[in-house]
Formats: sequence, structure tokens, C-alpha cells
Amino acid sequence: MARSAELPRRRALPRWLAPVPRRLEDLGLRYAWLVVAINLAGTAFGFWYYRYQFTVTPTAMWPFVPDSPLATLLIALAIASWKLGRERPWLTAMAFFGNIILGLWTPYTLLAFSEQYAAQGIHPAMYAFLFVSHLAMVVQALVLHRISDFPVWAVGVATVWYGLDLLVDFFVPVVGGTPHHTLLPTARDTQLFLGADALGVAGAGATAFTLLALFLALSIRAVSCERDGRAG
Repeated sequence: MARSAELPRRRALPRWLAPVPRRLEDLGLRYAWLVVAINLAGTAFGFWYYRYQFTVTPTAMWPFVPDSPLATLLIALAIASWKLGRERPWLTAMAFFGNIILGLWTPYTLLAFSEQYAAQGIHPAMYAFLFVSHLAMVVQALVLHRISDFPVWAVGVATVWYGLDLLVDFFVPVVGGTPHHTLLPTARDTQLFLGADALGVAGAGATAFTLLALFLALSIRAVSCERDGRAG
């Protein structure tokens, strides 16, 4: 049975946990099916964007290749499930993690490797599109507190998946002898700044944003329980 037109209440969260203006939150939830469609289109584009990396990655590791497309697919499925009256906390938590992590990591790497991307000849329009569209992923992730209170077990599911993804991408080559992160615009051992090489810079960002997603999800849970008078 489809969900009614009534929007879910906005929890009394502090601004640092719910920075998106209420009007924008309401707009996104009111036109949820349009948001789903946009994310599915982004997913299709993302798989197209990763087409080369699929050809050079062992088949067994393909689930770890399309990080951003997977994140947009997850949020499309999470919002669709909510609209159909079957919100799945684990799916919403996965979507939250994915859109926070990849929504921040891509702009971070675009800035950190700006010279290398320019040398590769990336078109300014594509650069701007990737930058802005990924930041939009963060915005939509920060609206998900309206449809889920992130139970700890669901956050655990998301932590396991994205923790594994982090390890496989940057620290523990499982198949093929090399990490399976998104291809960088320079060699992994290129020295960049503060003594870190390219792989270290990319991995540091991914680690920081994974920890941020975990902190935000658990904080939303804790504050929601506190203000609703519930146990965590």
C-alpha cells in the first residue's frame, strides 16, 4: 500500500545534525519519486562512467568498483521503500553512509588532484558536474533522518559494508594484488603534500568520511532517543 501524502515529522535535531532547511527537506520528500528517478539516472551514468575500470578489475571485485553509482542506487531504493510504506532501516543506513562518504570523497579528490585532472584534459563542465552532483548526494543523505531514526543494528550493517569497502579499496588487496579504489588521475606513489603519496591522500579522505558518516548516524540515533525519551 502506498504511503499517504502526509510528510514525516521533522525531529528536533540540532542544526549540525539537520543542516538542510525544512522547506528543502519537505520539497525533496514531497517529490520523492522524482528524487528516485534522478538517482536512478545518476546510477546509470555512474555505471557508464566506470565502464573502463570494470574492464581492468577482476570480476570478483566488481561490487567494489561503482561506489558512487551504488550509493545513488541505495538511496533510490531506500526512498522508494519508504514511499511504498516499507522503510527498511538497514537500507536507509546504507544509503546514508554511501551518500555522505562518496558525496564528500569525490569533491575532495577533485580538489586534491586538480592539477592531475587538468593535465588529463578533463572538461571543465564534467569537472563541475561531478563536483556539484556529488555534493548534492550529501544534501539528500542529510534528509534521511526524516524517514528513519537509524537503529544501531542498521548502522552496524552499513558500517560493516563500508568498512569492508574501505579496506578493499585502500588497504587490503584481495584479488589482483592492488587496491580496488576508483582510479586516480596519477600513479599511486606520486608524492603530493605533507609527505603523503596519492594513495595515502585518497585513502585518508575515504577513512575520514567513513568515520564522519558513522558519527553522524549514531548521533542522530542518540539525540532522537534522548529527545523522545527512549532508550538507545
